[in-house]
Amino acid sequence: MKKIAAAAVVVLAASSVWAVPGTIKTANDQKSGDITWQRSTKSYLLTYKKNKTDVNAEYPLADVVKLDVDKPATFDRLVEMVTRGQGANAIAGLSAIVSEYRMLQWDKAAGRYLVEAYLSANNPQKAYDVASGIIADDKAAAWSGALAPAYWQSLLKLGKNTQLENCLRKAASTGDRSTSAEALLMRGDMILANGGDTPEAYRQALIDAYLRVALMYTDEPCKAARSSAMQKAASCFDKLGFASRAENMRAQARML
Repeated sequence: MKKIAAAAVVVLAASSVWAVPGTIKTANDQKSGDITWQRSTKSYLLTYKKNKTDVNAEYPLADVVKLDVDKPATFDRLVEMVTRGQGANAIAGLSAIVSEYRMLQWDKAAGRYLVEAYLSANNPQKAYDVASGIIADDKAAAWSGALAPAYWQSLLKLGKNTQLENCLRKAASTGDRSTSAEALLMRGDMILANGGDTPEAYRQALIDAYLRVALMYTDEPCKAARSSAMQKAASCFDKLGFASRAENMRAQARML
């Protein structure tokens, strides 16, 4: 049940959180305005105009069926920095998006690349801290969605294997196809991290993880995971001395 009360914009201005333009939809209501996340009550506060008066409407998280918020203007540029290996230059901008868009969709997307930036800077603890802050508001982000694979990498690098195993089990049982594929990829990474530089580890990673993703997850939502699986499989084949199989895998990945 939403609670509506007249309020001045100055109330939001004095708050420590940002208001982001967007639309909230529940089973029987839809309104657009400035949205903020209220962590203490696990609800969204929407400020909108009614007869030229600013009105606040509070929507509990459980009642919201859809949240529509425009992509931050700097998002694509910052993501490109991370993918080009310039993650250190994107950290400040991505941190701002994570804070400003808390529980407003883009916090998890930006969080993923912020975690990746810290991982590339060899700072897995900071990567873990960033992801954990987002997961504190949305526990499912630990095993489903854009943030999860990057969070798993931070767990792997910190040796938090029990936490990682729990996340992968939940991803496999409750996640969508894309998340399940990413979970299998991480399973292969775990095998290699724990098995060391041995033929047995490379064979197990291939059979139990990378080749399964490459062969079984051929649908469009899994394209990125499949490409990554083929590249990882190629590296394993190289280590095992199967150069032609490695090149075949890389060729298939280039065709995706």
